[in-house]
Amino acid sequence: MLWIIIFLVIAGFFAGLLQSVAGLASLVSYPALLLVGVPPVIANVTNTTALIFSGIGSLISSFKELKNHWKKLLFFVVLSLVGSVFGSCLLLYLPSASFEKIVPFFIFGAGVLLLMSSRKKKVAGGSELNGQNKAQSMSKLVISSICIILVGGYTGYFGAAGGVLFLAILSAITDEEFHIVNAMKNVITFAGNLTATFIFIFKSHIAWHYVIPMGVGLLAGGYVGPIIVRHVNIHLLRILIAFAAFGLAIYLLVTAY
Repeated sequence: MLWIIIFLVIAGFFAGLLQSVAGLASLVSYPALLLVGVPPVIANVTNTTALIFSGIGSLISSFKELKNHWKKLLFFVVLSLVGSVFGSCLLLYLPSASFEKIVPFFIFGAGVLLLMSSRKKKVAGGSELNGQNKAQSMSKLVISSICIILVGGYTGYFGAAGGVLFLAILSAITDEEFHIVNAMKNVITFAGNLTATFIFIFKSHIAWHYVIPMGVGLLAGGYVGPIIVRHVNIHLLRILIAFAAFGLAIYLLVTAY
C-alpha cells in the first residue's frame, strides 16, 4: 500500500504540473489510477475530484496574473459551469465510451487552434470601421460563449485534455498574454472540477483513499506550474503544448478505433 501512496503522490505532482502549464493532467493522473486498479468510470470521477487540488495550487500561485481580470474571468467561469453541470449529469447516465470516438478530433482541433492563435493579431484602425467592429465583437462574444459552454460540458462529461481545449479557446477569443490566459484556464477548470465533484459525491462513487495522496502531489505541481510559465519561452511552450495535444489525440484515436 505504501508504494501505491508514493506512486500516486509522484504521479500527482507531474499531473499537477502538466495541468497548470498545459491542461494535460489526464496524460498522467488518469492512467495512474487505472494502473493501481481503479475501474475506468470510477477512475474518471476520482481523477476529476483529485484535480481540485491542482486548481487550488495554481490559483494561489496565479494571483499576479489574474489581477484586473476577475470580472472577465467570472463571466467565463459561469459559462463553463453551465456546461460542466450538464456534462457531469450526462456522464452518470451515458457511458463515456459513447463519446470516445469523437474526443480525439476535439483535442486535435485544440492543438491546431493553439498554433493558429500564436500568430500576432492585427489590429484594424479607422473610425469608419467602428460599426463593423462592434458587430464582429458581438458575434465573437456569442460564438466564444457557446464554445466555453460546450467545452465546460465536455470537461464535466469526459475530461481528457479539457484544459487544453479551454487554453485554445481563450487564446483565440482574448488578446491577453499567454501566462494570463493560462492562469484563467486554471481557474475555469478548477471551478468545473469542483462543481462536478459536488455532483459526484451524491450521484457516484469516489475512491477517496486515492484522491488524498494524488491530491498532495497535484497541489504541489499546480503551484509550481504557473511559476514555470512566467520564465519560459511562451512561443516554444505553446508549440510543445500543441504537439502534446496532437500526440494525445493520436493515442486516443488508436484506442477508440
